[in-house]
Amino acid sequence: MDVIALSEAGFGAVVAPLGTAITEDQLRLMWRVSSEPIITLDGDTAGQRAAMRVIDLALPLLEAGQGLRFAVLPQGLDPDDLIRAQGAGAMRAVLDAAVPMVNLLWQRETAGRDFDSPERKATLDKTLRAVIATIKDPSIRGHYGEAIKQMRWALFGARKPAARAAFVPGAGFGRGFKQPPALATAGAKASVLAGGAEVQDHLREAVILATLIANPDVVAQFVSDLEQLDCRDPGHIALRDAILRHGAAAGDLRGAIVADLGDGPLEKLFAQRHVAISPAIRRPGQPEVATMCLAEELAKLNARRGHAREIEEAMEDIAGLADEGVTWRLGQAVRAVDRADRGDGEDRTEYETGPNGARMNKDERSALDALLGQIGFGKGQIGPK
Repeated sequence: MDVIALSEAGFGAVVAPLGTAITEDQLRLMWRVSSEPIITLDGDTAGQRAAMRVIDLALPLLEAGQGLRFAVLPQGLDPDDLIRAQGAGAMRAVLDAAVPMVNLLWQRETAGRDFDSPERKATLDKTLRAVIATIKDPSIRGHYGEAIKQMRWALFGARKPAARAAFVPGAGFGRGFKQPPALATAGAKASVLAGGAEVQDHLREAVILATLIANPDVVAQFVSDLEQLDCRDPGHIALRDAILRHGAAAGDLRGAIVADLGDGPLEKLFAQRHVAISPAIRRPGQPEVATMCLAEELAKLNARRGHAREIEEAMEDIAGLADEGVTWRLGQAVRAVDRADRGDGEDRTEYETGPNGARMNKDERSALDALLGQIGFGKGQIGPK
């Protein structure tokens, strides 16, 4: 009857599961008709439970261009009741207010609960991580994680006091709170790391983008990583999006990007010294070298940014009051950032010792031997001996 009422009110694209739970096959059929169907649910408890079942069913099936939105009807009303009482405009308003599925997921895990202790917050984090892990598409999974993180900050941030006084044994709480020396040191070190880290991130982004452009055969392997690459430089953003648009499908990826963006962005990218000396740029057309280079740069970039976020979250959780647990957490995160970047300055060149005891670059020695092997020393001989 709801479908009939909606159809009579001018909503033609309507289906109902005839009182049974929605199945995977039904979801797939809906996605063939619309990339983002709206699930309309009654506002009562049974309707809420039905929504949660749909969420658990749909999460593993999500893909780019294949999602769901949810419209919740007023308490005690179904579509037929709402249209009869308030007209088609009221139903249209409900549909226009439909929310993304991630909103209902967050509501399910947080509604009616109090997160006034670290243990309860940790339980929420663990539950949400487990739910998000069921999403198979890595890009969708990353975006869900980011959306949940923003909601988490909004929830816990709203409960933070504006400031707290420092506690000094025997003196009580006083005004004019100053940050404890240990915490100030950790914060200062984090600030210094952040300043240099921005430069390092820029360099890594440049190497990653240049490697993909110079080796288009490996682009397909790194599409998910590229979609999640949070470029900070506008020029890098334009190049990242151009690679995703054209990808390996373009016979000439470099030419396609030039046609899209012009010569300037590519000239600027490949003119950078740290890009020019990268092995995958100096020796393009070697998929193994390009794959290893990309895997290493992406791993280091993600590790540093992940630990940097840990530092930011720890600093927010302090809320003006330091304790040993928070300062330990900050120290661990800072050391992890240091480890993630430490390998940059290391010399990875392989050496061998010559007859005179001098160290020689193994690759350069091999290249020289090969060249000498092609030179003839006879009179007028210019080819191989």
